[in-house]
Amino acid sequence: MKPVIIAGPCVIESMECLCQVAEELVRLNKKFGVDIIFKSSFDKANRTSISSFRGPGLDRGLQMLADIKSRYGLRLLTDIHESWQAKAVGEVVDVIQIPAFLCRQTDLLVAAAQTGKTVNIKKAQFLSGLDMEFPVQKVRESGNDDIWLTERGNVYGYNNLVVDFRNIADMKRFTPTVIMDCTHSVQRPGAAGGKTGGDRQFVPAMALAAKAFGATGYFFEVHPNPDEAKSDGPNMLRLTDLENVLTSIVKE
Repeated sequence: MKPVIIAGPCVIESMECLCQVAEELVRLNKKFGVDIIFKSSFDKANRTSISSFRGPGLDRGLQMLADIKSRYGLRLLTDIHESWQAKAVGEVVDVIQIPAFLCRQTDLLVAAAQTGKTVNIKKAQFLSGLDMEFPVQKVRESGNDDIWLTERGNVYGYNNLVVDFRNIADMKRFTPTVIMDCTHSVQRPGAAGGKTGGDRQFVPAMALAAKAFGATGYFFEVHPNPDEAKSDGPNMLRLTDLENVLTSIVKE
């Protein structure tokens, strides 16, 4: 079975950027025979600094994502930060993502579940894989069994993350789809003077290690020019490098 692949720019910057990424994802879909889900955020509500770029907002952002879906036929994923956003988002996207810091927020999980869409819950940086039993339970008891879990590392010290790949096996106890977030896991939160730093050179190795531990999906934030990206540039994968990484994880 082919793995779940999620890819796209961290935040919606412009229609030009979205289209450039979408065109490459369509090409890679055909080459690898996969179904890459297009990801981008309409609002980055958890930036380090209040002056950081957040995105176009709910209404404009959803329209831009809908345009990508119409033009390129790609399935969509985006995240929500407040429960009132779930209904509108669920009318446009195929997968609703719960940010890691918010994975215990009951109202958010229930609202996402009630859309009937796939709910991808990112494991918090302060939780173990086994702790994710309870966010999953909240979604299931709200009437939705279509649940994914995503590993993205843990905070063990200042401005850094460490991945315990055993979390992948632990979370597979609760759902068969466990995704490795290969780009957020190489972040250095708040380590770049009011911005998040990162080590994108380790992204390919994160993917391969996750494969060895039984991951069934992979999450990559990608950008045509990460050094000029408005969010998460240091840990995002260059768009032209995605093909090589997919080659290493999609092949049998």
